[in-house]
Amino acid sequence: MTTQSTKGRKRVRFQLRADPGSTVCVAGSFNEWDPAKKKMKYTGSVYAATLMLHPGRYEYKFVVDDIWCVDPECPDWVPNDQGSLNSVIVVA
Repeated sequence: MTTQSTKGRKRVRFQLRADPGSTVCVAGSFNEWDPAKKKMKYTGSVYAATLMLHPGRYEYKFVVDDIWCVDPECPDWVPNDQGSLNSVIVVA
């Protein structure tokens, strides 16, 4: 993921490699853990989505064909209440 500043919020790009034709979403503390709120688009090599986020710490997961998974490119993970892990991003 990458970030770019825009008037107090930052543009944060999430991306994930998954099979073409998959349904891929990103869900996290920034969208009430609702994968329907941010479907990712296939760009020809990865699925990607951009969100405008205020500075802060956010937990998130990708949802690929209804299977929740951490971001394999993110080194920061924390345990969650479901007995699995969430990826973590800090927007400065």
